[in-house]
Amino acid sequence: MEDIQNTVKKFKEARKELSKAIIGQENVVSEVFMALLADGHILLEGVPGLGKTLLVRSLAKVLQLDFHRVQFTPDLMPADIIGMEVLEEDRSTGKRFFQFNKGPVFTNILLADEINRTPPKTQSALLEAMQEREVTYAGKTYKLPEPFFLLATQNPLEQSGTYPLPEAQLDRFLFYTVVQYPAEQEEVDILQLTTGNQKNQLNPTLTADEILKARSWVRDIHIDKELLVKVSQLVRSTRPQNS
Repeated sequence: MEDIQNTVKKFKEARKELSKAIIGQENVVSEVFMALLADGHILLEGVPGLGKTLLVRSLAKVLQLDFHRVQFTPDLMPADIIGMEVLEEDRSTGKRFFQFNKGPVFTNILLADEINRTPPKTQSALLEAMQEREVTYAGKTYKLPEPFFLLATQNPLEQSGTYPLPEAQLDRFLFYTVVQYPAEQEEVDILQLTTGNQKNQLNPTLTADEILKARSWVRDIHIDKELLVKVSQLVRSTRPQNS
């Protein structure tokens, strides 16, 4: 029980640290932490300039997790995400062999920035990583580090140069969150934060082991069968044949 209380306290401290860099967006931050604890992924949608990328960068610092960012562009290839085999040579024997060079997906927190600016073929490179927490290349399977948490940002579909995410891709996100414009006072605070010379230092509060432990506690929470039935009924009512 003491471990749980200490971890809850650290998560509260993590949110407090994030508020040094992210003004407002309380609902967005809450859903990011919920997705993290539930071992899911989150898709953030909003116009450029709302701090989506800054949120993910700041989160990685506060959680002391490895972080990689991939800028999705129309010419991005799957190998740019998962990695590729390159021909190497053993200097002592002269023998040549293929060595798998891991891509940026091999990290704890992956930011897929503007994920809908690349075609579906490249987007699909993330499917196995998001679902199975592993990558298969040339018949070999490589495990991703734990925890693995993918946060993707996308621009509204009405903007030019965007590709809709396939259903299979959307299904792998636990949360779809729309990032709204800040309130007037929040926007004033953001201007003060970004135009002055004051630099807020983000202090790390959690570790990977503590996050994994917290996830296991979430799984241990009892859910009454009646609630599960209600959830099932709600989901089934969204299907065309049952509505």
